[in-house]
Amino acid sequence: MTAARIEHLVTSGTFSLDGGTWDVDNNVWIVGDDSEAVVIDAAHDADAIAEALGDRTLRAIVCTHAHNDHIDAAPALAARTGAPILLHPDDLPLWKQTYPDRLPDGELADGQRLSVAGVELTVLHTPGHAPGAVCLHAPELGTVFTGDTLFQGGPGATGRSFSHFPTIVESIRTRLLALPPETVVRTGHGDSTTVGAEAPHLQEWIDRGH
Repeated sequence: MTAARIEHLVTSGTFSLDGGTWDVDNNVWIVGDDSEAVVIDAAHDADAIAEALGDRTLRAIVCTHAHNDHIDAAPALAARTGAPILLHPDDLPLWKQTYPDRLPDGELADGQRLSVAGVELTVLHTPGHAPGAVCLHAPELGTVFTGDTLFQGGPGATGRSFSHFPTIVESIRTRLLALPPETVVRTGHGDSTTVGAEAPHLQEWIDRGH
């Protein structure tokens, strides 16, 4: 058995909300070993994700939130692999905008632990970018997967429906900046960063929100 590792794909497609559509590149994260894995945010391209998985058993498709660009390949990947799609229930209204006739297969809850390849991913409910947004902390891998909650340079966007700037800042302050500063932040879009690199900017974000 090999040790758990993190693999990274970038897929391209569109993000649509509130009547607008934008071209986006998304980070897809695969956590696992040579025999099993989980996928965090099945974005845009089920074929590319399935190819990266190879013949490994897919244990779960974890959605950090339900914006369409993070879930648009999830049902196809679930159909191919038999893996359940997991989503925090507070994001069901967003999910139903994309999939009115197909619910997720299971719920994510704050504090829940997902095990794969000998490591645990702890679910942190971090609302703000979306009501059911979650991050996944993998202490054995020195990593937190933040979806669109925290990026290199600041919080995720909160200018559209179902989002709230003071809430996202509070989520980052209480849940993410409490993690060890060397923790690598692997984001939903763009480059990775660390908790320690983002922490000094917290007061600026708070001030911006007032």
